[in-house]
Amino acid sequence: MRPTRAPLAALILAVACASPPPPGPATGPHRQVIAPAGQVVAGLPFAPAVRTGNLIFLSGAIGNKPGTRDLVSADVGDQTRQALQNLRAVLQAAHADLGDVVKCTVFLADINDYAAMNDVYAAAFGDSPPARSTVAGSGLALGARVEIECIAAATASSESSS
Repeated sequence: MRPTRAPLAALILAVACASPPPPGPATGPHRQVIAPAGQVVAGLPFAPAVRTGNLIFLSGAIGNKPGTRDLVSADVGDQTRQALQNLRAVLQAAHADLGDVVKCTVFLADINDYAAMNDVYAAAFGDSPPARSTVAGSGLALGARVEIECIAAATASSESSS
């Protein structure tokens, strides 16, 4: 007889509630906004990341130069590299790193950029990459060619840096 598996939602809820962080300003006891110093967030209707328990949900990152809304270049490889660096900065503000990422979703403006994006992405995650989905759409913020969002699972608590 095949063993019964807990539904994914129950597993995520159990992990998320296992170790809630201390409450941050205006975030409630189980929700902590994460924003690295110097990141452009004014006027945006979303947080760079939100931590609940051991899970960190990162908003999509594009290949913009830190502290600006300017893309590093028009090259999808350069934008992918910078998007991953921007995600790493948010993760580090939450006392985590790319090695803690368990799931990514990659959005491409053009599916023909898949190979170039994938080369940079594979180098960043090495031999232990997270689960991933890649989709192509009709357009991304600021004319970016790639956007990456992630979910990380990390055990260290962090102070709210918003």
